[in-house]
Amino acid sequence: MSAETPESMHGVFTVIIPKDRIGVLIGVNGSVKETIEEKLGVKLTIDSSDGVVSIALAKSPEEGGDPASLFKARDVVLAIGRGFSPDRAFKLFEEDTVLSIIHLEDFIGKNVNDLVRVRARLIGTGGKTRRIIEENAHVLVSVYGDTVAIIGDPQDVEAAKEAVIRLITGSPHSAVYRMLDEYARKRKAGKFVPGFKT
Repeated sequence: MSAETPESMHGVFTVIIPKDRIGVLIGVNGSVKETIEEKLGVKLTIDSSDGVVSIALAKSPEEGGDPASLFKARDVVLAIGRGFSPDRAFKLFEEDTVLSIIHLEDFIGKNVNDLVRVRARLIGTGGKTRRIIEENAHVLVSVYGDTVAIIGDPQDVEAAKEAVIRLITGSPHSAVYRMLDEYARKRKAGKFVPGFKT
């Protein structure tokens, strides 16, 4: 199962991740799970049979638990579920770092051949396209299953999303590379413009 269904019920998030990512989320001897729990003050309950992960605060807000940690923990879990290594997903522990997930089916439907073609466009030969997006937008990108997940500063994530969506919808790689190069130039010069477009 590849869908994520974050829900908040009584201070608990329930998330579904692909079953083949459960082992990565748990980690060797539970190391990844423990890191998330200790770093964010949460408790993860993982059902390996169906990929359901429940996230709750280890302490109530009255006892010092931070409800915002639930959102951080949810995003870390989702990031690992969408193909990021734990080390890359842990970047979400940082302030002002966000996760965005693009569902390819929203743009191309469920045709398997289209999915394979678009995934190849996004990754590029030897990972070139993904690397150019990461380096120019200063983000982390994971193309996994029928999704593209992006981690980074909100402004950088928006620029990367724009590049990804253009590639999904058929823009030439050269045009997208130019857009990313322009973004990188403006970023270096400190010219952050909300809703960046070229």
